[in-house]
Amino acid sequence: MPRDGLTRRFCFVTDEWPRPGAAGHLAYNHALITHLRAAGHTVDLYLTRPRLPAPVMRLAPGAVPVAGRRLFRVGRFLVAAEPRAAAAALLRRVVPGLLPRRGSTDVVLGASIAAPDSGWIAGRIAESRPDAILIDTIFRAPLLDEPSLTGIPAVLLTHDVFHRRHAALRLAGYRVAPAELDRAQEAALLARAGTLVAIQPEEAALLRGMCPSRRVLTVPMPAIPLPRPPGAARNPDRLVFVGSDNLPNLDGLRWFLREIWPGLRRARPLLRLDLAGDCGAALGRLPAGVHRLGRIADLAPLLHSASLAIAPLRAGSGLKVKLLDYARHGLWTVATPDARAGLAPDGCMPVYTADSASSFGATILAALAHGGGEAEALAYIRRHYAPTTIFATLDEALQRA
Repeated sequence: MPRDGLTRRFCFVTDEWPRPGAAGHLAYNHALITHLRAAGHTVDLYLTRPRLPAPVMRLAPGAVPVAGRRLFRVGRFLVAAEPRAAAAALLRRVVPGLLPRRGSTDVVLGASIAAPDSGWIAGRIAESRPDAILIDTIFRAPLLDEPSLTGIPAVLLTHDVFHRRHAALRLAGYRVAPAELDRAQEAALLARAGTLVAIQPEEAALLRGMCPSRRVLTVPMPAIPLPRPPGAARNPDRLVFVGSDNLPNLDGLRWFLREIWPGLRRARPLLRLDLAGDCGAALGRLPAGVHRLGRIADLAPLLHSASLAIAPLRAGSGLKVKLLDYARHGLWTVATPDARAGLAPDGCMPVYTADSASSFGATILAALAHGGGEAEALAYIRRHYAPTTIFATLDEALQRA
């Protein structure tokens, strides 16, 4: 039960089915919904687009109630009632990572909620009269302009400061959608909600500067330690990377494979790099020693068998959820400064930082030679990312609502 003994109804508005093991923002949304439901609250999920893991999805017993203008239920099955979305989901499932991108765009930061979806969802939320609406990113924020939602408290989960990512990608030469997004435009979208949730402290400070009249909370991704079971041994020549086929991941991996991997293999010929998730399929032909594993339902055996993780991202913002996943399995990471940004500061953070190709390779070799560190990684997660601690400030805000 909630601390005040009162159960509440929340409406969670997003554009894709929340789930762990896919992308960081989907895992975050899933963790938050799971937390609220475990506390005894009711959560109604609304999808602004029919983006499901598969065109026809079987709902597990007790699954969160879900609705959307382009979704329909058939018994325990949820169906994406839009041919294009269904075909895209099927292609991603059959051939992960090979779905073609839009011809005029390299990166899609987000798609704004369409007017028909906004009106449809607002009508149903207004009928249920929830205690609060949880909005997933600025791209769903225009929903709050609907007159029928006036007076219902709203919490916006920012996930990122998108105008900064937009500017960095444009500066790097990429074609970005939406075509324009500056600080003032993002601030106007953020200001539609009374409470803003940042995923890390630096971004919380930026949001306070952009929206000084709004309450800003810092609520990172929670993580639960999962120690290596007795008898499971780490391979001293095994590196791992887990990630989707988004542009920052692919850009960083291409840089790593081009500038760093050849030298590592010369120094340590038995070294192996395993790529889990959709990133491997999107890279095409891989050099010797690099293996694409695709999507893995249970990452624990993989992360418990590796000796080191890598995070060679050269662009991006927010909090890199994969680094928390590595650490909660007792795994240290060699990361660029961009990749480690947003992690809780600590004298024993389980991350080695390297800011150039030469230092990245040398740091990997030194870390492999040093070994160990599992206990420190698990302790770091316990200190900073326990779910009860992570969600405490948000729980308080929602109780006030």
